[in-house]
Amino acid sequence: MRTIAGLSLLLLIGLLLGASMLVYAAYVLLAIFWISRYLSRRWTEALQATRTMSADEIEVGQSAQIQLRLDNRDTIPILWVLIDDVLPRAALFGPPPALELQGNSLRICSVASKSSRVVTYQITALRRGYFQIGPAVAETGDLLGLHRRFRVVADSAYLLVLPKLIPLDGYDVASRRPVGEVKVTYRLMEDPTMISGIRQYRSGDPMRSIHWRATARTGHLQSKQYQPTSVAGATLVLDLHQQTNPDHHEPVRSDLAVTAAASICHTLMQLQQQFGLVSNGRDAADRITISADEQEFAIRDDARSEVAMKHSSDRLRPVILPVARGPEHFVQIHKTLARLERTDGMRLEELLLEAQSRMPRDASVLVILQEVDETAALALGMLRRQGYSVSAIVNNYENEVFTSAVGRLLAQQITVYHLLDEESIPTICKDMVLRY
Repeated sequence: MRTIAGLSLLLLIGLLLGASMLVYAAYVLLAIFWISRYLSRRWTEALQATRTMSADEIEVGQSAQIQLRLDNRDTIPILWVLIDDVLPRAALFGPPPALELQGNSLRICSVASKSSRVVTYQITALRRGYFQIGPAVAETGDLLGLHRRFRVVADSAYLLVLPKLIPLDGYDVASRRPVGEVKVTYRLMEDPTMISGIRQYRSGDPMRSIHWRATARTGHLQSKQYQPTSVAGATLVLDLHQQTNPDHHEPVRSDLAVTAAASICHTLMQLQQQFGLVSNGRDAADRITISADEQEFAIRDDARSEVAMKHSSDRLRPVILPVARGPEHFVQIHKTLARLERTDGMRLEELLLEAQSRMPRDASVLVILQEVDETAALALGMLRRQGYSVSAIVNNYENEVFTSAVGRLLAQQITVYHLLDEESIPTICKDMVLRY
């Protein structure tokens, strides 16, 4: 508008003074202005983009190739267009970075009439997470720089980076079918389908336990002996509250906890035991921004901020996946763990109170946490006194915080395991630190 006002004033002055050259110059500038405006609008509306990803789910260390095809639907060639496939800055630059970019997602090019141009780059996953790829924002305009227009030309896609799966050497958390020989420590009842032997009848033995064939053979009443039923499988409780997962440990400790949880669930799936997940973490999918297609903006920063994923979410509902068996259930838990983030919502004690009704007693409760205060320790102790088999994995270094956490857990008669680093994951459920 200022440009039009200035040119109109110049034309008016030329007409009043009778300066023909000034009038001619004003006419020429006005014509160039309107032609430039017309071309920039036409180029913007003629451009269309389509994104193709080689994979939308990868594991840490793998790469995904992304192709952005630009199509000019008009008969007029687009002399220049700056295409920006918006990527999350925090994921690219960290610290530490979660994605490594090979190539360039920001590129300037020209597109001939009724033709296409392909922009290609590659992303390598360094950490697990859920990342928004795009949308693609196109900037174009006239050659003189009088008009610049921004428009979203391709919708967003999402890349899910799954946490690593580390094989465990054994699982010795009150398991029925462990890897190797373990001692059964938590017995619920005798299993009538599993006979371990025969003994002489004792007063009080039920009639259904009498072994009639052995009684007929020996002439004395004989009773069957059954193997005890132990707790099978586990409910993984993952604490991701910001107060108990401080910033100076991030994102190393939270990623380590997620990797351990995924590895334990994978082992339980292979053992054909039940497993579930309970967490107070935030699902990164809640931060997705839903924007209208083909929006136009006046400034590039406005376009980027409008279409980027939100930095916060006010959701307080916990993430709960009830116990089940099978590969399908593991895939669901694996994806959920990949998207989990720290949150300032529910604390651990509030999470246990909310989720207890959906945690079966015939599965161990395995809690992964960093720091333990008195309230959280009392909540875990109360859970144990209500009949649950509770164990804790302390995800911390060997320091004063770790010692304090172990002391509070042992005071509540809870078995403690230590998650020091990634090398300790294979034996995390086999070698306990201390037991009450």
